[in-house]
Amino acid sequence: MSTATPAKAAVVRGQTMADPIAMEVFSNRLLTITEEMGNTLIRSSFSTNIKERKDCSVGLFDRHGRLVAQASHIPLHLGSLRGSVKATLERFPAEAMRPGMSFISNDPYLAGGTHTPDIALVTPMFADGELRFFTANIAHHSDVGGSVPGSISANARTVFEEGIRLPPLLIMEDGKVREDLLDLIVQNTREPEERTLDLRVQIATNEQGNAALGGLIAQMGLPAVEQAVEDILAYTARRLQMRIDALGNARGTFTCHLDDDGAGGDPVPVTTTVWVEDGRLVVDFAGTGPQAKGALNVSASALEATVFYSAKALLDPQLMPNEGMMQSIEIRAEKGLIVNAQFPAATGARSITCQKIARSIFGAFRSILPADRLMASGNDDLPTVVFSGRHARREGTYVYLETLGGGGPATGRTDGMNAVHVHVTNTSNLPVEALENEYPLMVDAYALVERSGGAGRQRGGLGLVRQVTSLQDGTIFSARSDGQKHAPTGVAGGCDGLPARLYLDYGLPGEKILPSKVTHLTLNQGENIRIETGGAGGLGDPTERPATAVQTDLDNGFIAPEDLPLYGRG
Repeated sequence: MSTATPAKAAVVRGQTMADPIAMEVFSNRLLTITEEMGNTLIRSSFSTNIKERKDCSVGLFDRHGRLVAQASHIPLHLGSLRGSVKATLERFPAEAMRPGMSFISNDPYLAGGTHTPDIALVTPMFADGELRFFTANIAHHSDVGGSVPGSISANARTVFEEGIRLPPLLIMEDGKVREDLLDLIVQNTREPEERTLDLRVQIATNEQGNAALGGLIAQMGLPAVEQAVEDILAYTARRLQMRIDALGNARGTFTCHLDDDGAGGDPVPVTTTVWVEDGRLVVDFAGTGPQAKGALNVSASALEATVFYSAKALLDPQLMPNEGMMQSIEIRAEKGLIVNAQFPAATGARSITCQKIARSIFGAFRSILPADRLMASGNDDLPTVVFSGRHARREGTYVYLETLGGGGPATGRTDGMNAVHVHVTNTSNLPVEALENEYPLMVDAYALVERSGGAGRQRGGLGLVRQVTSLQDGTIFSARSDGQKHAPTGVAGGCDGLPARLYLDYGLPGEKILPSKVTHLTLNQGENIRIETGGAGGLGDPTERPATAVQTDLDNGFIAPEDLPLYGRG
């Protein structure tokens, strides 16, 4: 990637885009289009994973495949969004595209995806008879076939076990859906009706975005819109370049670990070293463990998305998310590492490793950024539980999938947030009422894990507990999680957070602690699963925490009386 070029001035209704106000207004108009697309996708979908948990993202791209705007949904989806547009352009030349076309894909190797459940829809937008933009969206479908319900097993050995693989395919032509192809796709999943409905919503979402872009062009004029896009990309690149230049010759390294590689065995290191070289921010993964036997591998597009997110969050959180922020970052990761896997490695549980990549990058910056911008490690994981069985109210099966938050990291300014997603994931919880209404399951507990946040001048956030009981025999349970062997670390004298835990039949005579990866465990009526996600590390000497804050934590149940000596009290 080359370094940024200076921004050019452009006239928009008598104003130059060098004017920061005009640039901000135009950027927000683009973001408004993406946010409206995202709202439509969420409100109109049928599966709980999209309509309730908002496990989806949208973006706008120019005709060259450069990201112009991305809605503030899930940072990791940037990888699939960019990868799917690039792969579509490679398979279907721009000159062959026509109005009324739309393309579908999901494969990590054939289509620039990150894992198979994330299905991408890419739709070209035409103005004045020529291709000008692309609208794109990603939705995580709760099942796309494969060896287990939910399509993701942490111990899968190859991508062939992870459901239907879609290279870029023409799903709509002349404004009409190719029903035969749609039927082929959905019949390779466990819930074909739900897949059909959600995919139609994805197609319609892009059409809405195209109409909104058409309205913007009609108002401003095509030349002004295209020039404004160029200016925003250049401005973003120059702004990030300034942040990188300010780092000077600083250098940082950090290593964290996955519990295992998805197939058992020893912990896997994720090592990151960052420095500035020839004006570029270099992010190097030398020392990271090899490609995993299980499904914790990361594709190139997922690695890029995680690195770009981390750079934005650490150097300039208000930076506009577009292609410009990627020009001055160089990623170095050899093929065959767990962070840059080779075909046909399984990638279904890639988000667990991506969270560890983010932890490692943030850790490497601890020795680079000022002390007031230090950050402990949070629950940098993405624990996911999947339940499947006979549907209680209709024919067929259900697949209930949920990813869970945990403790947010303490920073130099604030305590860590409790029970939140961190880093590259950003989905909502599934409300208890919706879960119990949709599935033959009962929620026994949904609460904070007391005393799980690390002590410090700023306290680490608390993890959460979700306990679910099966209401029928034959319920299939799987989990992909991490963080049971390596607790989130504190910083600058702060204490570590508590590690994660997974239980079978918690509180019953046969209570058992499960490993972090579980595949195809069959539950009978009355048996339960309890997952406790990790807390976060604290920051600073706990004895420096104000007495009023310690008392508030005690009153809220965040800490217990036996913790008071850590704070120099009691």
